Amino acid sequence: MTLGVIGGMGTEATSYFFEELANHTKVSKDQDHIDTVILNHASLPDRTEAILSKKTDKLLERLIKDVKTLEKLGVKNIAIPCNTSHYLYDDLQKETSIPIIHMIRESVEAATIQFDNVNKIGIMATNGTIRTGVYHKEIEALGLTPVVPSEEQQADVMSLIYDDIKSGKPGDFAKYERAYHDLMAAGSDVIILACTELSVFKKKHRIHDNCLDALDILVKESIERSNAVYQ
Repeated sequence: MTLGVIGGMGTEATSYFFEELANHTKVSKDQDHIDTVILNHASLPDRTEAILSKKTDKLLERLIKDVKTLEKLGVKNIAIPCNTSHYLYDDLQKETSIPIIHMIRESVEAATIQFDNVNKIGIMATNGTIRTGVYHKEIEALGLTPVVPSEEQQADVMSLIYDDIKSGKPGDFAKYERAYHDLMAAGSDVIILACTELSVFKKKHRIHDNCLDALDILVKESIERSNAVYQ
């Protein structure tokens, strides 16, 4: 089964997604890997900026075009390694009969399975993801409580994402630490790294054990839905 990927949000995160897809697919030969079509659409408008300015028409139009392109190429599932873009998930899914993996929903469910006695889930994400409440919706649907950083520590998260990772830097660990401890002080049982730039950050730094990377969950779902074996 061919997997379609709408990438470029950002490019390094997409590259890391594909690397993890290959690393976690159980194989004994080349042919055991998943046939994958990646559209690294790096010129897509910034998702947070589009959402917060309420100017998502151009972004949505281009994402729909990507979905249609993947549809023509015969993919059976679509993965979008970008949390913030899932604000437009319903609009995209109604344009195609091909299942689009809901990274946010799957990640929240995974948090309740992988960790014991989860009541509060911390969200480390962009302003766009936080303010649209896309994680809040999925967390509350399970009867749990979402937790977000204070305004000061949310600024740290945004700086880590935009000033560091998106700018090609390894990331200031102190920014992550301040946001992490802020979320823990607010009672978080588990914290979801809800931005793929934070996934890239995790690749370069050791993070706390109660942090769940949404990209890891997307990788696992992509492999299993492609009838391959996750390892």
